[in-house]
Amino acid sequence: MNSEFPLRDGLLYLNHAAVGVWPRRTADAVKAFAEENMVQGAANYPQWMKSERELRGRFQRLVNAASSDDIGLVKNTSEALSLIAYGLDWQAGDNIISTNQEFPSNRIVWESLTSEGVELRTADISGDDPEAAMIALMDEQTRLLTVSSVQFGSGVRMDLKRLGEACRERGVLFCVDAIQSLGALQFDAQSVCADFVVADGHKWMLGPEGLALFYSTQRARDQLRLSQYGWHMVEAAGDFDRLAWSSAKSARRFEPGSPNMLGICALNASLSLFEEVGMERVEKQLLKRSRVLMDQISEHHQLELITPEASGRHAGIVTFRHKGLDKRGHEALYRRLMAADIICAHRAGGVRFSPHFYSDSSRFEHLWKEVLSQPT
Repeated sequence: MNSEFPLRDGLLYLNHAAVGVWPRRTADAVKAFAEENMVQGAANYPQWMKSERELRGRFQRLVNAASSDDIGLVKNTSEALSLIAYGLDWQAGDNIISTNQEFPSNRIVWESLTSEGVELRTADISGDDPEAAMIALMDEQTRLLTVSSVQFGSGVRMDLKRLGEACRERGVLFCVDAIQSLGALQFDAQSVCADFVVADGHKWMLGPEGLALFYSTQRARDQLRLSQYGWHMVEAAGDFDRLAWSSAKSARRFEPGSPNMLGICALNASLSLFEEVGMERVEKQLLKRSRVLMDQISEHHQLELITPEASGRHAGIVTFRHKGLDKRGHEALYRRLMAADIICAHRAGGVRFSPHFYSDSSRFEHLWKEVLSQPT
């Protein structure tokens, strides 16, 4: 994998939960696309459309969708969630179940529905059974449960199958923000009974910003009214002389205008790497690297893990605190690590590391000298 990830000397990249590193093949694909545009413009547009179809197929396999028709390509997770929030026909008194650890993308959009008389109920998932805390909030007026597959700060990994089955039993829509697991873990949208799955491509999928997955089952997307219209979302896209039109039956109905062909070119290349390596191997290697970090943190009495150690309760995120530091101290520690070319994030009141499957775990040991050293 060194040939795909030629990181500069001295850099330890542990921030895939924020923005991932592009593989060499992705950078090469973007360069080739730019060169092609420079010398011949869109003369080969049919090939670009083939790349778009390939990307939908790769996404279909990545999430085990029943059909590539279930795959929509949108700008980002926030747009995908907004399509759901403002596509459903809400009634005053309806409620939505979520958690108290969600990234703002999976919180603000639902909070904005209070003007429609919709209640957002947030479960405290800091206990030993986060799923039970969510399920306990459900009642006859619950329309949707929305949750991150892995929490961005604490790194808590949710039991999606349990939540999906609880929703299916109660006739509740199940929405998964999978941005912290797609590209990191194996994922099966059908097995977990997901109605919607949304995720940007720029984190664990190692692609560019500006392009995201919007998965929806036929039954679920038929419940969404449209708020964006254009040439690309109609059933007969490309037949520009046709006056009569209807919305596409597939998830393309949520894509009103011209595709992000540059982003498609890049993300298609990135996902090809995961198919070559295999998601089973990716997950195994990623969890192994997370475990190395967790074990090393546990060796230092000054440090405290925020991310749960139990099998099945964590993924690629490893967040910890230094017992001797307050909020300001952790901010200073984060800045010191960044200055030392240890690329990480300040989250959940501590420091968040997020290695990927290709990360060199032999270099993790030198982290702790920097973490435990006192600022001068």
